[in-house]
Amino acid sequence: MAEHAPPVGRRGRRGSLRLRTTAAAVLAVAVTLGLFTLVFAVVQRAVLDDAPRSAAEADVSRVASALEAGQTPAVAVAGDADGTLVVVLDSAGAVLAAGGEDDLVAEATRLSTVPSGGRARLDGEAFVVERDTADVAGGATDGASSGGEPSASASRDDDDDDDDDSSGRGGRGADDDAAGAADDDAADTAELTVVAARSLDEAQAASAASLVTLGVAVPVALVVLGVTTWFVVGRALRPVEAMRREVDEVTAARLDRRLRDPGGRDEIARLARTLNGMLDRLDASARAQRRFVGDASHELKTPLATIRQHAEVALLHPGSIDGQALAGTVLGEEARLTALVQGLLVLARADEGQLGVARRPVDLDDLVVAEASRLRASSPIRVDATGVGPARVVGDEPLLGQVVCNLVANAARHATSTVALALVERDGRAVLTVDDDGAGVPVADRGRVFERFVRLDEARDRDAGGSGLGLAIVAEIVRVHGGAVRVDDSPLGGARFVVDLPAG
Repeated sequence: MAEHAPPVGRRGRRGSLRLRTTAAAVLAVAVTLGLFTLVFAVVQRAVLDDAPRSAAEADVSRVASALEAGQTPAVAVAGDADGTLVVVLDSAGAVLAAGGEDDLVAEATRLSTVPSGGRARLDGEAFVVERDTADVAGGATDGASSGGEPSASASRDDDDDDDDDSSGRGGRGADDDAAGAADDDAADTAELTVVAARSLDEAQAASAASLVTLGVAVPVALVVLGVTTWFVVGRALRPVEAMRREVDEVTAARLDRRLRDPGGRDEIARLARTLNGMLDRLDASARAQRRFVGDASHELKTPLATIRQHAEVALLHPGSIDGQALAGTVLGEEARLTALVQGLLVLARADEGQLGVARRPVDLDDLVVAEASRLRASSPIRVDATGVGPARVVGDEPLLGQVVCNLVANAARHATSTVALALVERDGRAVLTVDDDGAGVPVADRGRVFERFVRLDEARDRDAGGSGLGLAIVAEIVRVHGGAVRVDDSPLGGARFVVDLPAG
């Protein structure tokens, strides 16, 4: 019963995938929201601070304009707006007048050294400071210190100046009068500094309220996101877990089982179809392997049975069988076994991708001519090799020699009287053709003849049909050399096998 229980490790991996996905989503959103909050705080602070600064600049411009228009500093700074302080300073930095919120006027002297755009703390609050200068008449400045009335000394000076001008003593000329007038104008003009401060308390309160709101909203959003992601990922993985359970029930004895196709075109449906395709290939491979093992066992069993039969006859009836004939039978079956085992080893290495192809220049025409000579010496069949021309390929000479040998042996086995060989190199390809005048290969069987242990009905006799591995070995060797092999109709009336390889 325990063997059907879902493995703990797989459940753990599923749970960790769900957890990792949720954690990654929450972390990504948390980083994004954190950066957004930081940028928002900086931008909001700059925007909120800009309003008090603009108001302070307006206060400075208003007071400077009033001073330049002739108003006294006390009149120009009059007003008691909350969170506002306006100060007029003389050239020495002394306070001439201050206006604004009553609690701040007492701290007016603290603004004398604060630069424009700077900040100061007044009455426990932060203020932004702006300052500018104003050129005013000397009378306005004096008015600031004496309540706006001209002083007696100033009147006397004016009378004296008038007397001096009317008397014209010392014989001064027109140039001296002009210079004296310029000096009087300079003496009657003064430069005052206007300083305005606006409270940042409201801006800071608004910024703090926004940050508190974000500080509460962001964790709540992350919690909601985490819970949502957890359930969504779990729901998305549910069909995957169902597929895992179905695949877990597939065994070597039950490769015919398939996953339920959920339909649609999403990733889950594509995964189900991909897994079903994989199971189809595994099932086909397993059937081919079982067929291969059965055929190989049958092919190995037949020569062994023949050897055993002759050996038993020789033991039971020593005089009924000639020793030379027994030796010939055993050697023949041994050769058949050796060829069969070698063919099986070649195919096994090809299946594992370990055929071990040595890439060297090979004169393919030499291999074809040599095989034609061997066939002439061992068979009464007429061999026509007049169509063999020079052709060179890059590959493994022993394996390519086995290709030529298997094709020529197959043609000789099925030919009635003639086998024709041709080789030509053109367009970067080396094309080998092997023709016979036998019965040919039906169109329906032309792909099947390259499968393992396949012999057509007319060649089922072992003495005529071979083991059924020769053409399968040809197909594998040609494939690993980057070529192709096919079967066509021969001009001689039988079959034509065509091997197409890249020329070297």
